[in-house]
Amino acid sequence: MWSPSLSSFSVLLAALQPVAAIWPAPQSLTTGSSVLYLNQNIKVTYNGESIPYTYGYVSRELTSKEVVQAGISRTLAGIFESKFVPWKLHKRGSKWEPDLSQGQQWIKTLEIVQKGKDEPSTFKPLAGQVDESYNLTVSAKGEAKLAAVSSIGVLRGLETFSQLFYQHSAGTFWYTPFAPVSVQDAPKFPHRGVLIDTARNFLPVADILRTIDAMAWSKLNRLHVHVTDSQSWPLVIPSLPEVSEKGAYHPSQTYSPEDVEKIQTYGAERGVEVYFEIDMPGHIGVVSLSHPELIVAYNLQPYQWWCQEPPCGAFKLNNTAVDAFLDKLFDDLLPRLAPYSAYFHTGGDELNRNDSMLDEGIRSNDTEVLRPLLQKFIDKQHARVRAAGLTPITWEEIPLEWEVDMAKDTVVQSWLGGDAVKTLTSKGYQVIDSNYNFWYLDCGRGQWLTWGNGAAFAQGYPFNDWCGPTKSWQLVYQHDPTAGLTAEEAKLVLGGEVALWAETIDPVNLDTLAWPRASAVGEALWSGRIDPATGQNRSLVEAAPRLNEFRERLVARGVGASPIQMTFCTQGRAEECEFIVA
Repeated sequence: MWSPSLSSFSVLLAALQPVAAIWPAPQSLTTGSSVLYLNQNIKVTYNGESIPYTYGYVSRELTSKEVVQAGISRTLAGIFESKFVPWKLHKRGSKWEPDLSQGQQWIKTLEIVQKGKDEPSTFKPLAGQVDESYNLTVSAKGEAKLAAVSSIGVLRGLETFSQLFYQHSAGTFWYTPFAPVSVQDAPKFPHRGVLIDTARNFLPVADILRTIDAMAWSKLNRLHVHVTDSQSWPLVIPSLPEVSEKGAYHPSQTYSPEDVEKIQTYGAERGVEVYFEIDMPGHIGVVSLSHPELIVAYNLQPYQWWCQEPPCGAFKLNNTAVDAFLDKLFDDLLPRLAPYSAYFHTGGDELNRNDSMLDEGIRSNDTEVLRPLLQKFIDKQHARVRAAGLTPITWEEIPLEWEVDMAKDTVVQSWLGGDAVKTLTSKGYQVIDSNYNFWYLDCGRGQWLTWGNGAAFAQGYPFNDWCGPTKSWQLVYQHDPTAGLTAEEAKLVLGGEVALWAETIDPVNLDTLAWPRASAVGEALWSGRIDPATGQNRSLVEAAPRLNEFRERLVARGVGASPIQMTFCTQGRAEECEFIVA
């Protein structure tokens, strides 16, 4: 038996097949080489109380015990039902499974202790407000113990526990080859997110729930739903039914209040906070279909003069009817979101100055004319958000391009790269990094516009999109949102989000584009790109076998994640598919 320290983690990974493939990598991990089997009748206790394994158990309310009991059910079902036999992780012809004829040492107990008391904010926290740390041990004798401060920390530890096990090809035996195990773990960044866009192409509720599952397995904890845009308005607002009736692509492509609550509670039960964005004052043209008096420049051509992509449309910035509309909208929507989220995103990106030239109350595209109007507009929206008990998030253009003043607890989402994160944090703003050069997962797959013959064709050829190349998992994995910042500036970086803008994403390809690249961000934000044992960037050669295995676990659990390598690489050692400069 042996028990390597974290500093020998890469040695462990090279020596064993399958690898000790916890994803994201824990802050500290030691393992051995003994085999233990998991008993299907495992006895689980939570703070001394027996918790029976009930298949398919669903939380009845957002309480610590209910969330943990449902988490236990999902964890054990994920082990026993996924049928993950890891043949892809072993060389052809090798004998890699334990010999069942040698008898079994069983894990019969899992003792869970929650050391702290959950607060109401535990299930709708501001970034950093909930302790997600946990300690997990599995002794050589088969005693498993999980300790955490919060129920969310328990969920993170249960996910790590599930990744220790494989199914034996002989049938109903589940084993870990890594006993004894000791894990001490906590996230580096409190905000680890995924942005989905439900306006350009609609995503049914089932696809959003599956995305939440994959996020929880990847220890990602914020789902940002960019729910409306100029293309469509799928969000049903009971006090303004005409907006979705006329703005949705089809009556079947809408989210009812019940759908929204289901999505939010489903996330909260898994430690994934779901928050929504209604982008404004630009990216709102679809409202013209129900309230044309509020919008300028809807679907005008050539669109390049009015917006970044068709159809265009922005709120009138000097119109009291817009205020009345937003009062009614937010009075309806925000109280329904607030029980399950601490945030609401008010948008603010890509506002085109030219739109206001068509606004009869302005007739100007002069920044000095528009800035005070935009300041007033943002002040009103953020006041509405705060009145509902939520914290506003905005895109970076509002403070940087337009120089709008905001309270310093406002969170700014940065996407344009360059020095934006440093500039924002130097001004004292909290930042979510979504640098498009690294974390826009829709990029590099070609243009979605069509191109006519002649000059347009020549200009468009070879029809690449604006943000190529494709963001490979290796590039995604290497981005550090705090690079180049001072220690004080880095403290203001809450974390980051990968974005899945949906011009060419729908339920058919959502999984393949999101996973496992979003999982790579999960590790970059959970563990950080620096290996604490070496002080160096985590090696791609070390990470690839673990991500390969995690991808197989995603697929086994029903997520259509893309492969990152061919089976020759997963069956060999990592260095066999390593590029070496001659």
